[in-house]
Amino acid sequence: MSKYNALWEYVQKSEKESFQLTFEEIQEIAGIPIDHSFLKYKKELTDYGYQVGKISMKEQTVRFHKVD
Repeated sequence: MSKYNALWEYVQKSEKESFQLTFEEIQEIAGIPIDHSFLKYKKELTDYGYQVGKISMKEQTVRFHKVD
């Protein structure tokens, strides 16, 4: 079980083609702050039908895209 499972399930339930979350929103959903390990864990999201798109450190946002 991944420390980001709650986030992956939230993304999957959104059923949106593409959307963006702030680091703060991700922390609220996942129950943990986003950190550098997110880059390693993001590959798990494809099992949920999505992928991580652009990660903006400046804007502190992460974009998610549905996989076809």
